[in-house]
Amino acid sequence: QLKLVNPSQYRFEHLVTQMKWRLQEGRGEAVYQIGVEDNGLLVGLSDEEMRASLKTLRRMAEKVGADITVLREREVDYDSDVPRKITEVLVRKVPDNQQFLDLRVAVLGNVDSGKSTLLGVLTQGELDNGRGRARLNLFRHLHEIQSGRTSSISFEILGFNSKGEVVNYSDSRTAEEICESSSKMITFIDLAGHHKYLKTTIFGLTSYCPDFAMLVVSANTGIAGTTREHLGLAMALKVPFFIVISKVDLCSKATVERTVKQLERILKQPGCNKLPLLVNSDDDAVTAAQQFAQSPNITPIFTLSSVSGENLDLLKVFLNILPPLTNSKEQEELMQQLTEFQVDEIYTVPEVGTVVGGTLSSGICREGENLVVGPTDDGKFLRLKVCSIQRNRSACRVLRAGQAATLALGPFDRSLLRKGMVMVSPEMNPTICSVFEAEIVLLFHATTFRKGFQVTVHVGNVRQTAIVEKIHGKDKLRTGEKAVVCFRFIKHPEYLKIGAKLLFREGVTKGIGHVTDLQAITTKENGLEESLGPGQLSF
Repeated sequence: QLKLVNPSQYRFEHLVTQMKWRLQEGRGEAVYQIGVEDNGLLVGLSDEEMRASLKTLRRMAEKVGADITVLREREVDYDSDVPRKITEVLVRKVPDNQQFLDLRVAVLGNVDSGKSTLLGVLTQGELDNGRGRARLNLFRHLHEIQSGRTSSISFEILGFNSKGEVVNYSDSRTAEEICESSSKMITFIDLAGHHKYLKTTIFGLTSYCPDFAMLVVSANTGIAGTTREHLGLAMALKVPFFIVISKVDLCSKATVERTVKQLERILKQPGCNKLPLLVNSDDDAVTAAQQFAQSPNITPIFTLSSVSGENLDLLKVFLNILPPLTNSKEQEELMQQLTEFQVDEIYTVPEVGTVVGGTLSSGICREGENLVVGPTDDGKFLRLKVCSIQRNRSACRVLRAGQAATLALGPFDRSLLRKGMVMVSPEMNPTICSVFEAEIVLLFHATTFRKGFQVTVHVGNVRQTAIVEKIHGKDKLRTGEKAVVCFRFIKHPEYLKIGAKLLFREGVTKGIGHVTDLQAITTKENGLEESLGPGQLSF
C-alpha cells in the first residue's frame, strides 16, 4: 500500500474487504508494506502521512477484529528534503473457527548439538547454565535425564500473542494459560539425535507431518555424526528447513565462521541447491521469514547461544512471522473429505481409559463421533466412539484437518491398538494391503539390493518390516539406481495410499520413493467387528 491517509467511507470499506481476503489467504496473517507503490517502487511517506496511514490501518484491523504489530521502519533515500519512511506491519487475526494459528516444527541435529537445551530456553524463558539445566523439563524418561540424551519424541509449545510477544512457561504459566493467551502456537517436535534412535527420528518426521524442520548444528563440532543424515531426511521428505548454529559462546568467531562456511558449502552442492541466508539482525530475520515461506530454496542460518542468550531474539522474531505453508483453500478442501486420523501414540490414562495421539489428515472430527479403527492383525476394522478431544493439553470440541490432538476412547481395549493404525469414518470403506509397489531410489547400499532382501519401511505413521518380492525390469539394484519394486509386509496388512512418500532402511541401506500401486484386500469381506468391552467380540 502506498498510503492510507483519510480514505473516503467507500474506499475504507473496500480496504477492509481487501484485508479480510488477505487474512483468509494467509490463514490469519498478512504483512502490509506502507510507503511502497504497487509496482514495488520504494517511495516512502513523511512522518505525518505515516502516522495517519497507521491510524487508518488500526481502524481497519479493529473492524475485522485483528491486531497489528509494526515489524520494522526504514528511511528511504528519495529525492526530497523531508525524511521519508517505509513501515512493515504484521496483521494477525485468529480465524473464528479455531483458538490459535498452529505451526509444527521438527527439531533435528546430531547428538549433543543442543536441541533439547535450545527448546528448554525458548519454552521456559530462562537461559541455560551451560550444564543442561534448561532441558531437564523436556525429558520423558529417567534414563534420558541420566545420560542427557533424548530417546523419545517430546512436544514443546511456544506461543506468540497478537502483539508478537513470546508467551511461554515463564511467570509459572500452565499449558492451558499459554493456549488461552496466544494467537499463534508453535509446537516443537523434539527428536533424538543419536544414531541408535534413528528409527524414532524417522517416525517423528514421517508421522507428525511437520510444517518446517529446524536443524541444530553445534558451532564447535560443525557438521558431524547424524547431521548430514538428518539433512538428507528433511530433503527426502520435502520438509523446508532452517539451520541454527548453537553454542557460539564456547568458541571463537573464526570457528563459528568456519562452521557457517562448511554449511554454506554443503547447501550449495548440486544435490541440495539451497541458497543460504545468514541472519545477523532483526531486518534479516523479517526478510528470512518472508522469503523462506515463498521459496523453499532459501535456507536461513542463525548463530546463537542458549547460555549467553546471544541472537535468541532473532530466532523468536523469525518464528513469530513465519507463515503457514498451506493456504486456506487447500485446508478447506481437506476438511470436506471423509475423516481420517493417524494413530501415532497410545496411552492409558487413569479414570479416562485409552487415549490415542496423532494427526487428523483429512476431514473433521467431533466429540461423540463414531469411527472405525484398523487394520488389526487379521485385517479387520473395529468400531469405536470418540469421547473427548484435547489439543495442546486443553480441551477442544472440534478437530480440523492438519491438526494434531489426543482423543479419549473410553473403555476401548488398548491391546487391540498399535501405532500405524488409522481411525476413519465408517462409510470410507478403507483399502488395506499386504503387497504394494513403490518407485524407489536407492540412496546407499553396501552391496547389491535384490529379491528377498528385508527392509524396514516407513510410510506416514506406518512402520513395518517388508520383504522385496520383485524388482521390475532388473535383477538387482546398486547405489543411486531407480526402479519399481514390489514389497510385502511381514506381519500384518496396513492402510496405505497411492502417492504416499516412503523411506526404507536396513543397517546402512537407505532409500526413498513413493507408493505407486496397492494390491488391496477389501474390508467388505473382513466385515466390521464390534468391540463390546475388553476382550468380548460379537459378529
